[in-house]
Amino acid sequence: MKNGLQLRLSQHLTLTPQLQQSIRLLQLSTLELNQELERFLQDNPLLEREDDGDPALEPLPSGTLAGEQPAAAVAEAEPEVRSDDRPTDQPAEVADGFDFEGMGDNWSSDEGSFGARDSDDDSEYSQQVASAPTLREHLLGQLSLTPLPERDKVIIELLIEALDEDGYLAQDLSEIATILPEEAMIEIEELEIALKHLQHFDPIGVGARTLGECLALQLKAMPESVPCRTEALSVVRDHLDALAARDFTRLRRALRCDEDRLRGVQELIGKLNPRPGSPFAVVDTRYVVPDVVVRKTRGTWVSSLNPDAMPKLRINRLYAEILRRNRDASHSQLTSQLQEAKWLIKNVQQRFETIQRVSQAIVDRQRQFFEHGEVAMRPLVLREIAEVLDLHESTVSRVTTQKFMLTPRGIFELKYFFGSHVSTESGGSCSATAIRALIRQLVGSEDTRKPLSDSQIADILGRQGIVVARRTIAKYRESLQILPVNLRKTI
Repeated sequence: MKNGLQLRLSQHLTLTPQLQQSIRLLQLSTLELNQELERFLQDNPLLEREDDGDPALEPLPSGTLAGEQPAAAVAEAEPEVRSDDRPTDQPAEVADGFDFEGMGDNWSSDEGSFGARDSDDDSEYSQQVASAPTLREHLLGQLSLTPLPERDKVIIELLIEALDEDGYLAQDLSEIATILPEEAMIEIEELEIALKHLQHFDPIGVGARTLGECLALQLKAMPESVPCRTEALSVVRDHLDALAARDFTRLRRALRCDEDRLRGVQELIGKLNPRPGSPFAVVDTRYVVPDVVVRKTRGTWVSSLNPDAMPKLRINRLYAEILRRNRDASHSQLTSQLQEAKWLIKNVQQRFETIQRVSQAIVDRQRQFFEHGEVAMRPLVLREIAEVLDLHESTVSRVTTQKFMLTPRGIFELKYFFGSHVSTESGGSCSATAIRALIRQLVGSEDTRKPLSDSQIADILGRQGIVVARRTIAKYRESLQILPVNLRKTI
């Protein structure tokens, strides 16, 4: 085989580090963006956050930085490049009743005030909110006040440790007895007695092993004069499956009562708490910070960026001064970090500009939604927004993922405004979101004694010109978490 040299021309796409960073920042949510920026702030000393009222915001004297061309020096003369720049015609209040800039001022703190704080002045410290007790702590507090022998308290404490977050005893008493050490010599009878004591603790129903037992404990705690108490006890003990299946004929036959009496039984059971431990569960509250805010201005719906979601970044003034005055090779690392900081600030600003453009394009096409609600949502696909803004579909997909819009009708993810379409008899199309809203309206206004079936809902929509198959109605109904027709029936 003969060796030789060949010259071949080809084209291929190369993603520069700046472009890769821009794509990565675009697909991050607001929370992930802040985490990413914190990493950059720790690694790059030339990048810092901008605080309102900081005297260091004065522009630098004009000059050429070391390692840069003279043409770029003019731009660097003003180092405080901000990622929250927006047109001056955008108002400070971005939504009716929402003054985001005012909120930000209330939470801002004076930089450097911590070191000068008087140690005797406690008014500057934030108040700590006491955490709510857990179910275990609540039960152990009651156990400590119960006049029982120490051995019984130890056994009850073992049962408390075995409860799940809803207050149920998930394990059988025989299983608990087998895992206890033999030297403890705890019999199954002692566990049953301890469980009886635990079931008298607050909240009522704790320590139950089944749903029926939990509801029965709550009914037993009621006075005997409560109407329908006896029948309700019979239902939760022996006929709970019939009640869940809405088999009212079987229940009337088993209880030997009329419809009015059975209705009272159903209402009484409906007032009980099937999860007695839920009030003590630790709830991880997650707050959504909207990226854009939509409001109506002079009859037109306008989207604007939320200042609270936009990080305020700038070039560090001190290091920028050093680079401007020293142009030797010893500061090459700072020069590289300066360029990285400028890239980051530019990419963050470009990220929010793209979000605002896509948001406004969505608002322009979904004006009827903001006027009339979900029933007026029109079909929309990513390709339509991409063609209008001259962007790629993948870019629009990244922009609309985990980005949120605050509207007078609530907070929605940008992807919420996109949906498939269903053809109508007139040759038009209807959004799947609008069909779901119509299904919710029909179910909400139906006669609960004769609820609408999926076929009936499809017929009603068909008379309105919206041709939808029964299985499609069932799929939309399940996505709305609406029960089937047999489970929506009442007496």
